[in-house]
Amino acid sequence: MGGPLQTAPEMTGLPRRAGVGLREDHYEGILDNPSDTTSPGESQPCVNWFEFHPENYMGDGGAPHHYLARVAERFPLSMHGVGLSIGAAGPLNKAHLNRLKGLNERYQPAAVSEHLAWSTHESHYMNDLLPLPFNQETLLIVCDHIDEVQAHLGRTILLENPSSYLAFQESDMDEVTFLDEVARRTGCGLLLDVNNVFVSATNMDWSAEQYIDAFPKHRIGEIHLAGHDEQALSDGSPFLIDSHDREVANDVWALFEQVIESTGPIPTLIEWDADIPAWPVLVAEAARADRVLLSSQRAGYALAG
Repeated sequence: MGGPLQTAPEMTGLPRRAGVGLREDHYEGILDNPSDTTSPGESQPCVNWFEFHPENYMGDGGAPHHYLARVAERFPLSMHGVGLSIGAAGPLNKAHLNRLKGLNERYQPAAVSEHLAWSTHESHYMNDLLPLPFNQETLLIVCDHIDEVQAHLGRTILLENPSSYLAFQESDMDEVTFLDEVARRTGCGLLLDVNNVFVSATNMDWSAEQYIDAFPKHRIGEIHLAGHDEQALSDGSPFLIDSHDREVANDVWALFEQVIESTGPIPTLIEWDADIPAWPVLVAEAARADRVLLSSQRAGYALAG
């Protein structure tokens, strides 16, 4: 294999290894049994960092902060927001942005990321990540909001590609072009959610492989892998839901390997947000991702962290 493609993990400070989402169910196991971050048969830990949702830690104290602070003493953290509503037509919520700034200063996470989505309208909040049309009007809104977030936090952030269930007639550019242009204008990095790519490709009937080929890989600072729920439409065609409630599908693993073959190792998270499994199950998923990253290292790339 030739030299590594220049990618963006250095802007995050995360190890180019596997991480998992931090969940209350696993606090005690993580902190009381350090060896549990190593999968059976592995020679080194395969869980090397943790990602947390800031919305779960916006109180001033209590048990959530007690455990997060203890985890932060031993592992790098990634702060992955779900409620900022980067794509909303209206202004960002200043109180929410101030709480994010407080968490950023308190825990100094190695990475901060948000979704290319919206979830607010005027004073109403929808507990979902809703899609956007990809056009010049939306591009200006998203770029303005990212500029505001990065200025307020005093750091660059990563923007995650969405999972899609419908297309907008108002769109006049494809998703990859939109993301690349946002990153070019704002200087932000990108978070490539490989499961979202597969979900969107299946639902919208386009090629996930071509999407990965076209994606601006030099802008990737983090990768997400997750499970999805497969349903069927009335005509029998598959319809996928980005459910984060099961193991990563084999097709998603194949896309992940396609990315890493061209980029070398990138910090990679296993997302499992519902029907939380026993800790060893999550560690085993992380171990599978870590083996791909380590294999990339042995093929000639240098691991950071």
